[in-house]
Amino acid sequence: MVPGGPAAMALPAPPPARVFAELVPAPAEAPAPAGRSGPPALSGREVHVSGSAELSAGPDRARVSLRLGSRKGAAGAARSSVARRLEYIAQSARQRGVPEENMTVTEDFSRVENTYQMEAEVCIVFSDFGKMQNVCNLLIEKLGTSVTISPPHFYHTPEAIDTLRRRVCVAAVGNTRQKAQEVCRLFGQSLGKPLLIREEETKEWGGHIDSHLLSSPDSMTLQERIQNATAYASCKVFAVFEIKGKENRRNKFL
Repeated sequence: MVPGGPAAMALPAPPPARVFAELVPAPAEAPAPAGRSGPPALSGREVHVSGSAELSAGPDRARVSLRLGSRKGAAGAARSSVARRLEYIAQSARQRGVPEENMTVTEDFSRVENTYQMEAEVCIVFSDFGKMQNVCNLLIEKLGTSVTISPPHFYHTPEAIDTLRRRVCVAAVGNTRQKAQEVCRLFGQSLGKPLLIREEETKEWGGHIDSHLLSSPDSMTLQERIQNATAYASCKVFAVFEIKGKENRRNKFL
């Protein structure tokens, strides 16, 4: 965890697992469906398990803002000074694989006393953080103090958050099934098919989205900013599985 990060980033202790199993012999065995081998399912014998999972996902986008301006006695001179630098910025980004649609330019032209002032801002969205660093380093080297580059803002796209939600739910179901298998093995039983799977609780914390721009201290390193924008999710599920009879050890080797 990054020192000084928000308290919400701390991972809560996972809830204790709950397992309820009914191993009383059933009055009758349900015959196995035609064409399916293996021990028959015993009606009325179930194992009830609750389990959970926690996962995290780093940001998949970064937005960088570049500001530049010029003040000249002639309007054309002010415009051309900014235009040359805007073209160099766009060309440098395109040459390093940044799509045109990921660059947004806004311009403001005004008259200040007896001069003309031209100001512009370029917002570039990166999906490759290595390319982002290369572009920013190049612009600082070539344009120097004539351009101001803001620290990157890291965030998640809606698709990345949806993927995290699905992954943590699937992981919780997998953990729950594994616990049920271990309980059955403990009593020499075989785990049957799931009878019920229910998502009981989900939680999300941390992370940034595109419309939620948070200001971070300029002193933070790149890795600290990425960690500060990491999203976390937890999921708790409840499942009921049927319990089959004891496996025929002789058939296991056939």
